[in-house]
Amino acid sequence: MRQMLMPLCAAGLAVMAARPGRAAPFQPSALFDQIGLTSKQRAAIDEGRPVAKVLSWGESSEVYVFGAVFIDGSPATYLKAARNVARLAGSAGYLGGGELTSNPTPADLRDLSVDPDDVKALKKCREGDCDVQLPTSSMQAFQEKVNWSRPDANDQVNELARGMIVNLVQAYRRGGNAALGEYRDKDHPTRIATQFETMVGRSAALPDVLPELRQYLLRYPDADLPGADSFFYWEKVDFGLKPTIRVNHGVIYHRTEGNGDVSVVAIKQLYASHYFHTALDVSVCARDPARPERRGFYLVTLKSSQQDGLTGVKGSIVRKTVVDKTRSALESALASIKHKVEQAGPTDDVPAENSK
Repeated sequence: MRQMLMPLCAAGLAVMAARPGRAAPFQPSALFDQIGLTSKQRAAIDEGRPVAKVLSWGESSEVYVFGAVFIDGSPATYLKAARNVARLAGSAGYLGGGELTSNPTPADLRDLSVDPDDVKALKKCREGDCDVQLPTSSMQAFQEKVNWSRPDANDQVNELARGMIVNLVQAYRRGGNAALGEYRDKDHPTRIATQFETMVGRSAALPDVLPELRQYLLRYPDADLPGADSFFYWEKVDFGLKPTIRVNHGVIYHRTEGNGDVSVVAIKQLYASHYFHTALDVSVCARDPARPERRGFYLVTLKSSQQDGLTGVKGSIVRKTVVDKTRSALESALASIKHKVEQAGPTDDVPAENSK
């Protein structure tokens, strides 16, 4: 699982309420009340121990896990690490990854390779019967464009997959969520844009800290977010089951107001080859305006996802395992982040370099 980036990984947190308007002051104590943390959990967070809690929101296919920790360090250190996509290659569970340029080409994905078991699955993929999450058009492309009898069939698959990812990012940059299409998984077509809107709606109970970021995530590219650092990257991750290729849109946004600085990192999944139909992770780092004298900041995170295989009798058993692992992994990741940020020492509190 993820290390420094994991709390960014899977609608989030205090930015997702549906109503428009100016941001409310970020108050950790009020947020912890709404999440329903116990006094013991709140004390643990204040003492610098990470806490993660599974939230009983949504349908059985949806997973929401909240986490928080107090860090005696600088938010700028955390933001710098979150923006450094290259460091993912050295993280536990990561098999590869890299940032995509503003005008991506297959060369940006030269290190990406489809897992051998997935190559075998693609050879026989059909709508309603495919072990890889794909829209119908992509299934057909693998059937029609790959010469499976040739010894270089694997290379053909990888070349075609890289081109598909480039096309997906370009289509998303033009058309936003509507361009993400749908998966034809078994007999259940899944429209990504609809799922993403549902996921965001589940989080409306949380405080409205940065409503403009919510609008940006929902309406991209038609919504503007001045000062935001928006970037794209791919990753290949081993979650302990099937290696999974994911394509993500990252956003880092920083705003200074009378109530202090608030920085948010959002990681929005555009595609995953397995498990995750939709995922959005949002992390907020901010000081407590009620305690301005206290050095350090709170890092609070919501990991949200809609996943395959969590429904029905068998799915309920799988869901328990998935949820437990997600919660424990988030706590471990928060502890790792805290250690690394505090070990880095003081850093000027400046936002990450902005880009369009």
